[in-house]
Amino acid sequence: MSSLAESILLLFYFLAAISIWLGFISLRGGVRFVRYLQAELGKDYPEFTPFASLFVPCRGLDEGLRENIEAIFEQDYPSFEIVFVSDSRDDPALRVIDEARRSFTKESGPTIQVVIAGPATDSGQKVHNLRVAVSHADRQSEVFVFVDTDARPSAHWLRSLVAPLRDQSIGATTGYRWFVPIKGGLASHLRAVWNSSIASALGAAEKKNFCWGGSTAIRRATFHNCSVLEYWRGTVSDDFALTRALHEADLPIKFIPQCLTPSFEDCRWRELVEFTNRQMKITRAYAAHLWKGVLFGSAIFVLVFFGGIALVVTRALVGLSFATPLLILLIIFAMGAMKAHLRLRAVALAINDQRIRFLGTTLAHLLLWPFASLLYLCNALAAAFSRRITWRGISYELKSAGETVIIRGEK
Repeated sequence: MSSLAESILLLFYFLAAISIWLGFISLRGGVRFVRYLQAELGKDYPEFTPFASLFVPCRGLDEGLRENIEAIFEQDYPSFEIVFVSDSRDDPALRVIDEARRSFTKESGPTIQVVIAGPATDSGQKVHNLRVAVSHADRQSEVFVFVDTDARPSAHWLRSLVAPLRDQSIGATTGYRWFVPIKGGLASHLRAVWNSSIASALGAAEKKNFCWGGSTAIRRATFHNCSVLEYWRGTVSDDFALTRALHEADLPIKFIPQCLTPSFEDCRWRELVEFTNRQMKITRAYAAHLWKGVLFGSAIFVLVFFGGIALVVTRALVGLSFATPLLILLIIFAMGAMKAHLRLRAVALAINDQRIRFLGTTLAHLLLWPFASLLYLCNALAAAFSRRITWRGISYELKSAGETVIIRGEK
């Protein structure tokens, strides 16, 4: 029994050393993320406001859709158009868009058009909608901008996103989603914590950055030169495909902290699992190396942290020493909590909403991150055994990065 206990303890120490090293790398990345945000938020880019086309793919009713659409209308930008695109004229989102349009009271504003793309046949519906929408862009448009209906951009979002494109060596600019729970709830807060770790992967390393389809800008010429429409063919993920096109063209992607965009939403447990599994299955299909990294890193963490808790409890019950394993667990937890705290404080500088500063939000980010890691492991395992996802009521089978099969669509 003693020999078995010692063997388990040695295995724990070995895995814990790996986990602490990975935790240190993660914390260092978090510090770099904070420094980048602070540096970028203090910059004042030269004025660059060419005519821009905003593409807004729609399907169904998002929470707070009316307010999100009004935020897009209210952009502080001299001249732009908004192209809303849906697969059907019966989409309830179009009624909300029309109501928001009628209530717009400014004397001048964007030109607005609605495009009906019809049902997709060999790609994700969102990608199909975008492929159709870009063909309706105004001839004078120099910049293409993509925004999702669940995002609520600030008034200066468009100006901030476009300005760095004055430097023609930049391939694209991007923001990222930040979930802000409205009523709260454990599932909503866990989703926010889960998502936040992806946001902090962005930063100064422009060759490693990725585009988020809900807040991305690209010069029209770059879009066509990189053959983005071809990269979108047969895919379900617009942002992974756009990222791939830019990386293969050796063009950098600049992360704009001012364009961190809040999504004011709550979710239930079923929606949490569906969302996180879908994200990981898409990641496996389009960036398998990232999926493998998540699988390995989260597996090591779960074995060490949650297995370590079981080890400490077991050794305490049988009267064996547990001080060292407990100290290791506290070190691992402290590193993760420190990164979460730094990240949340930095994001609060970019997103001006009091809910990010609420005590409940802070406690969620400080305490729930180990459970987010556990959820990542569950997501990675789900992606290992299935490539089927459901997105906005349509089910897909992700055959490969360039082949999507539509399994079932809503009628």
